[in-house]
Amino acid sequence: MADQSTAERELLAIAPLFFVADVAKAVAYYRDVLGFTFERIWGEPPCFCMPHRDGLTVMLSQVDDTSRIRPNGSDGCSWDAYVWVRDADALFAAFKAAGALIVHEPVDRDYYGNREFAVRDLDGYIIAFAHDIAAKAKRDGGG
Repeated sequence: MADQSTAERELLAIAPLFFVADVAKAVAYYRDVLGFTFERIWGEPPCFCMPHRDGLTVMLSQVDDTSRIRPNGSDGCSWDAYVWVRDADALFAAFKAAGALIVHEPVDRDYYGNREFAVRDLDGYIIAFAHDIAAKAKRDGGG
């Protein structure tokens, strides 16, 4: 299915909401390690932030009751968000150099055609980043 132009789409974006123990520490990790930016942290004391990168947003909401922090990926076998990227290997190298908490290094998932890696944030949420193997090969002139 071909991508529609922004003017033709009804659905424009999606943002996962992650409950966190300390929003200031969480947003610092997203900024300093994963390359996100943000304009502000809401609340007094600070309790909510929406860091974003390349048009993608993650909502971070501080909770007093940390039992509400329940990552899907806490078993290490699944993720809380899956992000398609241009080049998973290049992004992995940048994240690793910045000190990301690595869950697994890039690996080809032939059964669904992606090359992916995963990182964990400070509250245990696992985010996978992947590129479509065939699409990248075509972009790189190999397919």
